[in-house]
Amino acid sequence: QVQLVESGGGLVQAGGSLRLSCAASGSVFSINVMGWYRQAPGKQRELVAAMLNSGTTNYAASVKGRFTISRDNAKNTVYLQMNSLKPDDTAVYYCNAHHVTETWWGQGTQVTVSS
Repeated sequence: QVQLVESGGGLVQAGGSLRLSCAASGSVFSINVMGWYRQAPGKQRELVAAMLNSGTTNYAASVKGRFTISRDNAKNTVYLQMNSLKPDDTAVYYCNAHHVTETWWGQGTQVTVSS
């Protein structure tokens, strides 16, 4: 089956930057959508950013202008560049991939932004 492996999380001070990476491995065919969700303690999981193979993107209003999603389809990898980080960005970030009837999730990577 397809597995998603995330990396790049960590601790950063407010105003800093992090870049998350997620690589799909296994029996990978074409993946139509790749993106990122996040979940803070006591809160619902929310969409952060997503990108279709066409290049179309969608961002949460809270991150638009600060975060940028990109894809390398040849490597089946999606990235999330996070700039001007705020303490409210603290959450577990989950990689997501979707194709037709199947959806895959990464295990999550912790992002902590200190004030």
